[in-house]
Amino acid sequence: MSIFKRITILTLSLVLALGFSISSIASAATSGKIVVAGSTALLPLTQQAAKEFKKLNPKVSVSVSGSSSIAGPQSVSKGAATIGAVDWDATKEVPGFKAFTDLKAHKIAVIPFATIVHKENPVKDLSTKQLQNIYAGKITNWKEVGGKDAEIVVVNRKHGSGTRVNYQMKALAGEDFMTKGENYKEVGKSGEMVTAVNSNPNAIGYVDFAYVKGNIKAISFNGVEATTDNVIKGKYKIWSYGYLVTKGVPKGADAEFIKYIQSSKFQNGSLTKLKFIPISKMK
Repeated sequence: MSIFKRITILTLSLVLALGFSISSIASAATSGKIVVAGSTALLPLTQQAAKEFKKLNPKVSVSVSGSSSIAGPQSVSKGAATIGAVDWDATKEVPGFKAFTDLKAHKIAVIPFATIVHKENPVKDLSTKQLQNIYAGKITNWKEVGGKDAEIVVVNRKHGSGTRVNYQMKALAGEDFMTKGENYKEVGKSGEMVTAVNSNPNAIGYVDFAYVKGNIKAISFNGVEATTDNVIKGKYKIWSYGYLVTKGVPKGADAEFIKYIQSSKFQNGSLTKLKFIPISKMK
């Protein structure tokens, strides 16, 4: 055995004896500044990932904010953020939005979305046609869909929202939203949607599962309960993949952060606890 091999073995033995691992040494060496902007649907996930990643990599600064999905790729393209969070593959064109061909997309999660109402609302299920008519302003009273005699307050997300894009495509089968009305309002963020429905027993809205709490409840869609298990089984259709986008191939801390979110540890741990679904679960 050569002297070099002996030194290598002794070094590795010492590292293991001291309770370290190759990955922990690599993590300790990671440094830099990560700026994440974009989707509020993904915000609970990116915030939790940042918290865990910073604990493992104390030399890395991670800033996370959320406003809308479109802000993710826009911020990265302009250089205002190093990573953009978005509820669709921003490198491809979707209805209403151009493709950001200068960016690279990284699939990180399955985002299940739910139609939400106040817990006091007796309505438990709505069909595609009923939702289309509610969001078009054709059905205006809850009694028309099995609820109380009360006017429906329709809460929508503003243009630029990835949740809005996916809800329109999946729940409304591409049909258009109404744009104005006495009982119609638009909000900018997922948290604002929750507040609007949480405070009004006659409101209807939509968010991803991570935000379903407090006085709001998720209702079934075409007779199928809004659960992660039904998404995985292919029964519940209102969902999308969530992405992080970067300007070209990510490097340094950005690459390590994305890798951490895609790791089985995070996918099967915090990501699942937040009611997102690991990408490996989808066939």
